[in-house]
Amino acid sequence: MGSKAKKRVLLPTRPAPPTVEQILEDVRGAPAEDPVFTALAPEDPPVPFRTVEDTETPGEQLFRQSRAYVADTQRLRQAGDALRQRCEQLRRAGEDLEREVVQMKQAAVPGAQAASD
Repeated sequence: MGSKAKKRVLLPTRPAPPTVEQILEDVRGAPAEDPVFTALAPEDPPVPFRTVEDTETPGEQLFRQSRAYVADTQRLRQAGDALRQRCEQLRRAGEDLEREVVQMKQAAVPGAQAASD
């Protein structure tokens, strides 16, 4: 018994990748609130490093370091919460997209059958 040969579908060729000039033009033309600029931007700019003054006692230095640690920990928790929210939004968007694709496929199938009748 011979196997049925599958008909090969020719796919269109891929477009050429953008040039450096095209990328730079696109980035320069993007608004400041574009997600490419805001997604990874820190909400609060980091505090510049301060040098320890000679008059600061070890206890004061330890207190300052502890406060910085607590502030960093809080920022990390907030970033983690924001990341979890964004992840959940993406998951829901993916589910919505999958549902819409299924609906489009179901809508396309009856139309294709009616056209062939």
